[in-house]
Amino acid sequence: LDRAKYASAEGVHKGAYVLADAPNGKPSVILIGTGTELSLAVEAYEQLTAAGIAARVVSLPSTELFEHYCQHHPEYREQVFPASVTARVSIEMGSTFGWDRYIGSRGIAIGMTTFGASAPLKDVMAHFGISSAAVVTAAKRLLGQ
Repeated sequence: LDRAKYASAEGVHKGAYVLADAPNGKPSVILIGTGTELSLAVEAYEQLTAAGIAARVVSLPSTELFEHYCQHHPEYREQVFPASVTARVSIEMGSTFGWDRYIGSRGIAIGMTTFGASAPLKDVMAHFGISSAAVVTAAKRLLGQ
């Protein structure tokens, strides 16, 4: 990632941080990735931004660290995941299990929905629809577009 364009990894010790944000800091949709998936989230962010949609990318490499940090700093959760933004998309190369905690009941989890898939990464991603295009489509659907 171009850290001159996107936020530094300074917030990684908190378990999650805003990697890219809407120009006014008020996103309409939040895209969440843990690691490798961030490249898909950033691609989708760029496409959504170009379409005039205020998006935020959250890097969430450690849910454990994030939950622990938020126990002591509850305001941080609101800074990263504003409750007013219910349009949320998670991207996970692994299981989508557990993502509802961060995307809510309205969000969309993109990832593997079965156990034991084995194939070249490109084939697995295509089979489960894990792509920046899928993220853009999901975000627009959540926003009624």
